[in-house]
Amino acid sequence: MVLVGRDQDDPGVWRRAVEIGADHVLMLPDGEQWLVDRIADVAEGVGRPALTVGVLGGRGGAGASTLACALAVTSAREGLRTLLVDADPLGGGLDVVLGGETTEGLRWPAFAASRGRVGGGALEESLPALHSLRVLSWDRGDCVAVPPQAVRAVLAAARRGGGAVVVDLPRRVDSGVAEILAQLDLALLVVPAELRAVAAAGRVASAVGMVLRDLRVAVRGPYAPGLDDREVARLLGLPLVGDLPVEPGLQHPSGSKRPPGAVARSPLARFCKEFWERALMEARAA
Repeated sequence: MVLVGRDQDDPGVWRRAVEIGADHVLMLPDGEQWLVDRIADVAEGVGRPALTVGVLGGRGGAGASTLACALAVTSAREGLRTLLVDADPLGGGLDVVLGGETTEGLRWPAFAASRGRVGGGALEESLPALHSLRVLSWDRGDCVAVPPQAVRAVLAAARRGGGAVVVDLPRRVDSGVAEILAQLDLALLVVPAELRAVAAAGRVASAVGMVLRDLRVAVRGPYAPGLDDREVARLLGLPLVGDLPVEPGLQHPSGSKRPPGAVARSPLARFCKEFWERALMEARAA
């Protein structure tokens, strides 16, 4: 029960709240957004938020987008409600990686004017459906700046639906990316096993570590002399997720519609399945 008033200086509001047993006393207009959120919670239902995982590269070309797509495809194949978010406006669009650049649905520029709360169900229904998951990507038009408050509202709506949300992150941290990092449960840093990549990854880890609570490293071969996955993790001071296998079938000319992780028995798909099993077990325990 919420008692809504308009006058902060009216002592009678608190007396009446006690009389009726109100759980909250709210003053307008300051409390408008809180009230809207509570009404929307009732309309949409409130459950366990989605396990939200970010993926970023330790250097350019590390394979972060490939891993993000494979994680999302694997999650959907395992029966989880899954949403894949492309947070890099300069990456060319994850819908292209999934072979769905012409699929109908909204892209990021459509949400640039979003304010307040975005409906979770409405968001999901508006996005392209590809390989049993929903994808929020960028189009191929002019680069549109999406304000941080819009990024925050959209990702919060994506998480309210439960299941899994996978975010492909850029290596730079601006105000919009910071909003995403604050909502992640954990992130994977993809690092090729070479000294220069490890050095670059250290800079990336330092930048995102100021906001991100849980950052782990996935190491991709081939390995430079003297390096293995455990040594890379030690040098970065991060928990090791494992050795990230290369999926040979992905090294084909562009034009194939098979997304990363589509073959359930492939090394990459098995890596992703094992990751989700561990991450979901940790989330339930927490």
